[in-house]
Amino acid sequence: MAPTKTSKVSSASKSSIQKHHASEVGAPSQLAQSSRKGKKAWRKNIDIQPVEQGLESLRSEERVIGSTLQKQTNDQLFVVDTKGDDKVRKSLPRYSKAELTSTKILSQRSAIPAVFSRPTKDSIPSRSKVSRADKERLLRIAKRPRKGPFNAIMDHTEFGAGSALIDVSAAVKHSGSYDPWTAEEVEEMADGLEHTKKPKIKRPELSHPRDVIEVPAVLEPHQGSSYNPPAAAHDELIMEACKVERRRQDEADRLAEVRRKVADARALTTNVTEGLPLGMILDEIPVDDGEAVAQHDAVVPKKPSARKTKQQRAKALRLREEKQALAEKAARKKMLATITMAKSLRSTAEKVGQQQNQARLARQLALKMKLRKGLAGQRLGKYKVPANEIEVQIGEDLSENLRTLKPEGNLFRDRFRSMQQRALIEPRVPVLPTRRAKLKEFEKHAWKRFE
Repeated sequence: MAPTKTSKVSSASKSSIQKHHASEVGAPSQLAQSSRKGKKAWRKNIDIQPVEQGLESLRSEERVIGSTLQKQTNDQLFVVDTKGDDKVRKSLPRYSKAELTSTKILSQRSAIPAVFSRPTKDSIPSRSKVSRADKERLLRIAKRPRKGPFNAIMDHTEFGAGSALIDVSAAVKHSGSYDPWTAEEVEEMADGLEHTKKPKIKRPELSHPRDVIEVPAVLEPHQGSSYNPPAAAHDELIMEACKVERRRQDEADRLAEVRRKVADARALTTNVTEGLPLGMILDEIPVDDGEAVAQHDAVVPKKPSARKTKQQRAKALRLREEKQALAEKAARKKMLATITMAKSLRSTAEKVGQQQNQARLARQLALKMKLRKGLAGQRLGKYKVPANEIEVQIGEDLSENLRTLKPEGNLFRDRFRSMQQRALIEPRVPVLPTRRAKLKEFEKHAWKRFE
């Protein structure tokens, strides 16, 4: 019996052995075995989970940092912060010497609400949200006495004071919604013959020049326009003003020359002799008194018109047909020669198209780059946008201090010209007042008045 009992205990102990579970790291573990006989069993069933966790932590450090923390130096692990956190600095209130103490006291807000002498929405008890008109309507329906002006009881037998609902008319409801100046929309008929509806013109979406212009509203003045400028900058600005004035003088001289030529041409047209070309002057022939000059008209003999014979007409027709046949043959030969060159012609056409497209894009880019500098000196519409005038003083007029400084230019004209150059307003020219006819004053004669 003893052996049987022993076998039962051993079977029970074997059934009580828990199955091995995988460790957290992933390696199998057999820690629930009852006996460890021999070195092999000790090596197989030993608990190495702490060692595996340590190794896994080292591997995670290598994956994140690149190496273990133990191999890092102190300079790599620790940093002395001398700047501080920008977010904390922004959240702290700024110190200002200009802020008054009263402003600081007023800026401090308390969590307790202030006491108001006037009633607020929260202090007023909630009343019924029934309007006065609805209340009167309900009183009429219930035939209850209603108070009118001066607290007088209204008679319910009057017109409009009973239980019947009398509302305002439709004209009163729609009052103010009709606009007599709006255009009436004409509805099209089915066949479309009675009324014709004008198509609505869609405004094109084009880029405005002001979207491209990058000129600031107030330009930085030249260094030579100062009241006490450096010598080099002042000389440079004077030379620029001299070039502008010389260009303006050349243009005025050219216009004066054109006017002089036009005046000379008009003077010549007034002294034109009939039968002679423009500009030719006929010298006067002196006539002697003793001899009479005989005038004879030169008679030009007319060439008789000879009619072609039948043979001549046939020969001319044959020559014309041969010439036309040769021209057609040359055109056909040229066309046959161009058929073999179709590929080269196609490639040439593509190259020419690409060159034209590139030239067009280059022109657009150049115009855009030119527009970035403003519209000064360019023609926009009917008039030309004026350029900025160079305001410079000569060395004799310069004042070395602000006390004796004289103003130059006009601020209003400068701002107006700046808005024109930035395409904010259209370029215009000053409209001069028209000269009226001078009134003539005369005195009426007293002796011509008949009463």
